[in-house]
Amino acid sequence: MKIEVALSSEEPRTLKLKGRLGWAMAHLAETGPKGVTPITRPAPRWSGYVFDLRERGVPIDTIMEPHEGSYLGQHARYVLTCDASIQLLDGKP
Repeated sequence: MKIEVALSSEEPRTLKLKGRLGWAMAHLAETGPKGVTPITRPAPRWSGYVFDLRERGVPIDTIMEPHEGSYLGQHARYVLTCDASIQLLDGKP
């Protein structure tokens, strides 16, 4: 997946992303203020994708939430804190 992302944050910018970073960014933009969790959108390294996107200047909040079940604990919800428009560059979702 190759995408171009236009961010409308304090410093508007355009990024070209590919692979898993593009995939993660597309999911963050799609879910808006609801955000994504590793539970609802399974992926091997959400924390790594978020770290790399933040390094590129993408504003993402992390909200820690409790979860129940056999393995009580917490999980992260990642929320994009600006508007973003995504354009697919290679025609593959």
